[in-house]
Amino acid sequence: MPAQQKNILYADCFSGISGDMFLAALLDAGLPLVYLEENLRLLNLNNFHISLTARKVNSIQASHLEVQISPGQPQRPWHKIKELILASQLIDSIKARALAIFQNLAQAEATIHGCAAEDVHFHEVGGLDSIIDIVGAAIGLEYFKLARICCSPLPTPSGWVECQHGKMPLPAPAVCELLKNIPVYGVNISQELVTPTGAAIVKTIADDFGPQPAMIIRQIGYGAGTHQLANGQANILRLLIGHAHTPKEVQEVVIITCNLDDWQTEGYPYLCERLFTAGALDVVLIPAQMKKGRPGFILQVIATELSAQALKDIILSETSAIGLRFHNESRLTLPRQTGTIPSSYGPIRVKKIIGPTGIRLTPEYEDCQRLAGEHKVPLSKIYREVARQTIEKFVSDP
Repeated sequence: MPAQQKNILYADCFSGISGDMFLAALLDAGLPLVYLEENLRLLNLNNFHISLTARKVNSIQASHLEVQISPGQPQRPWHKIKELILASQLIDSIKARALAIFQNLAQAEATIHGCAAEDVHFHEVGGLDSIIDIVGAAIGLEYFKLARICCSPLPTPSGWVECQHGKMPLPAPAVCELLKNIPVYGVNISQELVTPTGAAIVKTIADDFGPQPAMIIRQIGYGAGTHQLANGQANILRLLIGHAHTPKEVQEVVIITCNLDDWQTEGYPYLCERLFTAGALDVVLIPAQMKKGRPGFILQVIATELSAQALKDIILSETSAIGLRFHNESRLTLPRQTGTIPSSYGPIRVKKIIGPTGIRLTPEYEDCQRLAGEHKVPLSKIYREVARQTIEKFVSDP
């Protein structure tokens, strides 16, 4: 993918995530196996072999990863794994990401077992195969040069799982600790779906959790799990890799409103700034007569479906609102371009709007305000200067 584009990875974890599924999906999406093996050799560990095989899961072609290790491999504690990674010849960004994943894992285990993170002795996760899964994930993410990583909410099952500490409830306690502040939802499956390694990977790498962002998909990878799920659904992880896509015009919008009768309105400019930065299309504050005879306001925000949740969070954080109303609406907008026109005061930024009766130019207020201040003339004089210009003088932005 071209380096100048904002490359995105979306982890679609409808059947959960494990370390081997994530690495298999990266390979299936285009990470060269040779590139992975060359980098893993920089760990100075030679007693392993990686095999990638094609596997059909519910008629979906996926890749399944297996790590064969020679007998007698030790279960390494966290401080030994840290020494191993730091002493390797991996590039610093790969080391940092792998160490961050292990650090989150160690902190979760330390919380569960009531000890310091440095004293954590990994069991299943301390094995060489898990080290390869985590370091391999860091290698793969470096290969794709990602600007943003997003993940779907994670499914959490019920039931029990056997481990070296005995029977543990699902989700495993370390997984629950890792998934704090991450959106999850319960499913009626009594099998492990999210492993500690998988949870540590997404907790560390994901910039946000939620629906798939607007993107042009270029590569898709399917990583197959080891077990068949009892409910018959495909036990695979899907990774979508592409670049960000911003629609030129969104015609289906979300209208978010709330009533405010006990809010200090001096915070309105700051609220507007936060909302527009987060993707609001428009923000309106309407005076209203509220209950008990108090004056108040109706706040209305127009948003895209993609930015709606972030905007709702901002409203509930920055105002006194304790509830919101929202619905979808269709809208009609006129085609327009941004650009400049020349004037005796210098270039003025304008919008070129194409309407049913012709084309018109409307100036940008901030530009007019700046020029009026610089030239010490009334603001209306700048507006009249725009009105005198012809469409032919319009120069569109690149």
